[in-house]
Amino acid sequence: MSEIRCVVGLGNPGPKYADTRHNVGFWLVDRLARRYGSVLRPENKFSGELGRIRTEAGECWLLKPMTYMNHSGRAVSALARFYKIPLQNMLVVHDELDLAPGVVRLKIGGGHGGHNGLRDIVSAMGGKDFYRARIGIGHPGHKDAVTDYVQSRPYKAEQEAIENGLDELERHWPLVQSGDIQQAMQAIHSAT
Repeated sequence: MSEIRCVVGLGNPGPKYADTRHNVGFWLVDRLARRYGSVLRPENKFSGELGRIRTEAGECWLLKPMTYMNHSGRAVSALARFYKIPLQNMLVVHDELDLAPGVVRLKIGGGHGGHNGLRDIVSAMGGKDFYRARIGIGHPGHKDAVTDYVQSRPYKAEQEAIENGLDELERHWPLVQSGDIQQAMQAIHSAT
C-alpha cells in the first residue's frame, strides 16, 4: 500500500479538445485543484501544467501533460525524475473505452490496453506498476470509429454519467490518495 504522491491526468491540450472524451483525466485533475485550492501553472521543464494539493492524506502533485496524448511519458518521466517519485506512488487517470460512461475502476499495474497515453508512460518510465483510475467513456461499436469518438464530446446523458463518476472519485479522494486501493475501490465501485 503506497500513498499517491502524484496524479497525472491524461488529455490533449487546447480548447479544441477540452470537452472531449479523451480528456477526462484532465477533468479530474482540474476538479482536485479546485477542491483543494491549488492553481495549475505551466511548467516547461515538465512539459505540462503542475499544481500541488494538501489533503488529510498528505501532499500530492497534480500534472496535466501538455505534450498531446501520445507523448505523455515525456512529462511524467521528467516530473518523476525531478521529484524522485517512484512508479508505485503515481496515479494515472485516463479514459476507458471498455467501461460504460461514468463507470470508475481503480487498479494497480496492467497493460496499456491500446491506450496511447498509457503506452508512452510505460515506455518512458520503464515499468507499468503504477495506479490507474479508469474512467468509462463507452465504445463507439467499431474499432475504426475510436479516434473520432474519443476526440468528440460525449452526449448529454454520457456527460452526466461521467460527471457522476468523477464526483465519486473526488468524494473519496483522500482514501484513494492514502493508497488504500481496496477500500477506495469498494466505496467507488459500489457507487458507480
